[in-house]
Amino acid sequence: MSALICGSLAFDTIMVFPDQFKNHILPDKVHILNVSFLVPRMRREFGGCAGNIAYNLHLLGGAPIPMGTVGSDFGPYREHFDALGIDLSRVRVIDELFTPQAFITTDHDNNQITAFHPGAMMRSYENHVKDVPGVTLGLVGPDGREGMIQNAIEFKEMGVPFIFDPGQAMPLFNGPELRTFIEQADYVVVNDYESNLLQERTGWNEKEIVGRVKAYITTRGPKGAVIHTPEKSYDIPPAHERRVVDPTG
Repeated sequence: MSALICGSLAFDTIMVFPDQFKNHILPDKVHILNVSFLVPRMRREFGGCAGNIAYNLHLLGGAPIPMGTVGSDFGPYREHFDALGIDLSRVRVIDELFTPQAFITTDHDNNQITAFHPGAMMRSYENHVKDVPGVTLGLVGPDGREGMIQNAIEFKEMGVPFIFDPGQAMPLFNGPELRTFIEQADYVVVNDYESNLLQERTGWNEKEIVGRVKAYITTRGPKGAVIHTPEKSYDIPPAHERRVVDPTG
């Protein structure tokens, strides 16, 4: 089975602030906010929704093909995936742009401040699902707005079943657009917060969404996940961590 994973491939720069943000922000002065945080600990990780999903599917023995657009600075990421044997033939390099980058600062309370530069992701529409032969399963994940719409249309036209995983890209779309995604998709995956937001934006309740797809999957953090199908719901227990290292996925 060949799975085409459409979405972002990004660098995540993760910094740890050894204090609490609230100790350095004056609530009555947020209208003139000007703060700086000293972050002695920093690391750079390979991330992005398509990258993360492809990596984990590979660990499970799958054959993922991530598809996305990256910048001229993608080299270290390419070396990492090449060493793992993950197919990068559908990753397009836009030389004049940067690879998407997230800059995440976490404090001692696990609060986060994040800045995200989309870079080459905004030209994801230059890739086409229809150009990839032999795909048996697809995923439309957070990416450039036009690219996500195009990918869903092309999966549907090709008759390839796909998962709609809007994630943090959900605010890019209005209610009618989200309803169209759901009607095109075979599966929808959201977390519990996104599930509420999706229902609010579409005007469809959980039962109405479930009736339009083969499975509606909601992850619930430490409570595990639930898989709703038109026939039955399945509660999936969580995998318990040995220790918590960082709240950033």
